[in-house]
Amino acid sequence: MKKNEVKVGGMYTAKVGDKLVTVRIDSTHSKGGWSATNTRTGKRIRIKSAQRLRGRAKGDGKAEASEAPKVAIAKNEKAKAAGAAAAKKTKSKRKGGAKAAVVETMDAATKAEVGAKSAKAKKDDGEKRPKRISALDAAAQVLAKAGKPMKAQELIAAMAEQNLWKSPAGKTPHATLYAAMMRDARDKGSASRFRKVDRGMFAVNNAGA
Repeated sequence: MKKNEVKVGGMYTAKVGDKLVTVRIDSTHSKGGWSATNTRTGKRIRIKSAQRLRGRAKGDGKAEASEAPKVAIAKNEKAKAAGAAAAKKTKSKRKGGAKAAVVETMDAATKAEVGAKSAKAKKDDGEKRPKRISALDAAAQVLAKAGKPMKAQELIAAMAEQNLWKSPAGKTPHATLYAAMMRDARDKGSASRFRKVDRGMFAVNNAGA
């Protein structure tokens, strides 16, 4: 095109880089040529000479001019959609994490409840089991049942046979029992359940029993 054919405000086809685009001539440029706007992208460009213009654009150029805002709107909508998707994903993760926390809490509560029931069951079992009697109690029962004096060794054997008491791991349980009956008779006197009748022999003290 020739310079005198170019009008400010006109729409022309121009070569920008290796592409032909529609531009709008906005004003003359101080360094020569014209200041123009790429109607598709909305960018400002400089048309240095009329030779870069291929002629007037087809139509009135309004459709081309409207492309720039459409592109911007499309980009904005795309950005909004991406933001909404990211927010939804984050919400889903938080919801999943909260659900997992609830499940974990429920599991912990269930475990605690099971543990409490187990402990209670063990306690009940313990209460049902007969309480283990002491060696002195067992000796008193054996003597009362026998109705005669007995030695400590005889008492130990009888206590084991009657499943009343067995020595845990003592090597001389008869000596321990003898000392315990002697101490009981000495400390409690007439209130003691045991009465020494001869050397190493004990009988039931009827007054103490």
